[in-house]
Amino acid sequence: MGTRTLRRLAAAGACAAVLGLAPAGVALETAEAAGCSVTWGSLPEVDRTFTPNDIEQVRTGRHACFDRLVLDLDRRGVGYDVRYGTVHAPGSGSVVPLRGAADIEVDVAAWGRSFRVGALADVSGYDTFRQVRFAGTFEGRTTIGLGVRARLPMRVFELDGPGTGSRLVIDVAHRW
Repeated sequence: MGTRTLRRLAAAGACAAVLGLAPAGVALETAEAAGCSVTWGSLPEVDRTFTPNDIEQVRTGRHACFDRLVLDLDRRGVGYDVRYGTVHAPGSGSVVPLRGAADIEVDVAAWGRSFRVGALADVSGYDTFRQVRFAGTFEGRTTIGLGVRARLPMRVFELDGPGTGSRLVIDVAHRW
């Protein structure tokens, strides 16, 4: 194909997009990307609250603009320190290897007694998450390693419920 043909194809594609004639997948992808602007960053997220807690369940979810990690807790008010960097096993300090180009250490002021060291969730097929791994519990603090595709924006927040419990939510965006 010559340069002239490529220019004509590009111009025709641009006109089709403007007129709403572009293939559905292209229009959907463009609309989705436009709706995914985030104002989050990649700096540490810390809350020094301490309420004795137990982690009851660890869940993950896929969303249009981000992947989500949820820790279900038995009480409200949890302290956390979530940051990019090397993940260490609590107590021993051993490095916890993770899949992905960047690691997020999720340190929570809660017991994780019912979990075993190793994979916590199957995140194959996720856009951003590469691995969720339980690193251990020591002296009332639990560490979870989150391997991600790259250093991307994240946000951390707590939601009340269900009942007297709460949920610690960590979202990692698919792109900047």
